[in-house]
Amino acid sequence: MYYLQLVINGIIAGSMYALFAVGLTMVYGVFRFINFAHGELIALGAYSALFFTSPPLSLPLIWATAPAVACTVCVGLLQDRLVFQPLCHGTRMTLLIASIGLSYLLRNAIQFGFGSDLLSYNVDLAAGYEWGPIIVTRMQLSMLITAVVFLTFLYWLFTRTMLGKALRAVADNMELAGIMGIPLGRVNRTVWILAATFAAVGGILLAMDTSLEPMMGVINLLKAFAAVLLGGPGNVWGALIGGIAIGVAENLSVAVLSPGYKDFIAFAVILVMLLFRPGGIFSFQKGMR
Repeated sequence: MYYLQLVINGIIAGSMYALFAVGLTMVYGVFRFINFAHGELIALGAYSALFFTSPPLSLPLIWATAPAVACTVCVGLLQDRLVFQPLCHGTRMTLLIASIGLSYLLRNAIQFGFGSDLLSYNVDLAAGYEWGPIIVTRMQLSMLITAVVFLTFLYWLFTRTMLGKALRAVADNMELAGIMGIPLGRVNRTVWILAATFAAVGGILLAMDTSLEPMMGVINLLKAFAAVLLGGPGNVWGALIGGIAIGVAENLSVAVLSPGYKDFIAFAVILVMLLFRPGGIFSFQKGMR
């Protein structure tokens, strides 16, 4: 039963990594570069919620979530408009380097505004539910339900709406999609909005379960990147499976390793996938499937 508890904890943690990885891989699927500033959107969502819950506003956390997500989406759209669009005719390496620079800029801006100390929300969701030896806290349950809701919405968007079909078409071939009359500007904005929303919501939930620090985006970006590599860059559902796999592997590793080595799993996955299967497990599937 001990291992079952670890698997359950891993699935819950992996659902957060999946939220991060889905946003990261959507950007890659359309624009063909890894946005390393995506990690700072995770942190920005968490810190924005902290700002709205602090004096003088002092909103309840559930009401602070919407403006926090809105602020993160605005930053996501601004980074595209001010940084990535002017460089879109350059190479992918140019965009990659720009995203790394933007990551440093946003991280230092967060640290300047909120400091480098560990912070936390004033919420208590430690109480939980017991099924024999299995314990799931209300916070964990909230994380899992939120992830399921958002990922279900994403499935509906991709499979049941014209916008979702347009997203998949642009991911397959942007130039051909433009020739066929698909509004590329609208699709591009949608990608950034979805990626920033998933990052912000995941960041808020993660901060509720742990704490806030300026480096939280970098740490979780690495795990999201490992999930993307595992599932195949540009493959949304591969990123979902990869995120859950990373979470389960991390928590199962606690049975044989010190908890301080949990982050080692993500680095190991990145190294192995880059060496032996850089296209990911689902590399035979292309585009946002």
